[in-house]
Amino acid sequence: MTVKPLADAGAPETAAARRESLIGVGYGLAAFLFWGVAPIYFKLVAHVAAPEILAHRIAWSAVFLVLLVGLLRRWHGVVAALTSWRLFLPLLLSAAILSANWFTYIVAVNSGQVLQASLGYYINPLVNVLLGMIFLKERLRPAQIAAVALAAIGVAVMVGAAGQIPWIALFLGFSFGFYGLIRKMVPVDAISGLSVEAVALTPFALGYIFWLGNAGSFGAVGLATDLLLVAAGLVTLLPLLWFNASAKRLKLSTVGILQYVAPTGQFLLAVLLFGENFTPVHMVTFACIWAGLALYTADALRGNKGRER
Repeated sequence: MTVKPLADAGAPETAAARRESLIGVGYGLAAFLFWGVAPIYFKLVAHVAAPEILAHRIAWSAVFLVLLVGLLRRWHGVVAALTSWRLFLPLLLSAAILSANWFTYIVAVNSGQVLQASLGYYINPLVNVLLGMIFLKERLRPAQIAAVALAAIGVAVMVGAAGQIPWIALFLGFSFGFYGLIRKMVPVDAISGLSVEAVALTPFALGYIFWLGNAGSFGAVGLATDLLLVAAGLVTLLPLLWFNASAKRLKLSTVGILQYVAPTGQFLLAVLLFGENFTPVHMVTFACIWAGLALYTADALRGNKGRER
């Protein structure tokens, strides 16, 4: 009797896992590349006031999310979150933080400060480490402490040399960090949580749009502007769906590395396409942040390999 090798029996599963990982990388690259070139979209609607862009982004995101939830038949999670104060109140807070983050990003892009926006999303992973230590009592490893310190030095260099605090970068990095912290602590899946956030904000968004009336851009400037404002919902939703599809298939450390694609794209757009001034002070600041991120990533990969053993 011939015994089939155990390695052969496991080969199909290995191939399937490898295929899922490749699909996950594809989705992750799609999401982060999209976020990396998103400033181009906001430049196209720069003639619309930032509050109105935000209102349309919220309203149309809610429309597309309702359609998606209906298509996927995920109403149970949404209804459960809407009818539980324990779930709804934290999501209301995360929605407010997310809308403030979106508004600041829109203002940054349309005021020619994409470089600061990219800096904010570069420091975000290190902000997450800091918030985990403060609020979740997570212990930092020496490499993580050094990474956060390098980021702090980079910001301090900009403050000392330029004489001003990079408020946009810090607000984007910390607001998205707090948003992620809240969402991590609330037991709601990604699509249901985002749907509840959109539904909670939509009355305010619609109220603002109707209050603007004829003074607003929608329906007054032209068809191209109307279509661009409607597209704000897709600009918001598509990369989030791709990100979720990626996160389900990849290790957290892999997703963490891929996320640097987005601020890198923003950085390149700021310097090469939008002509923003990249000074020696910026060079030192970004070098410190990049060094910190390299240290953080290397430490995360080492920790991941250790857990696999």
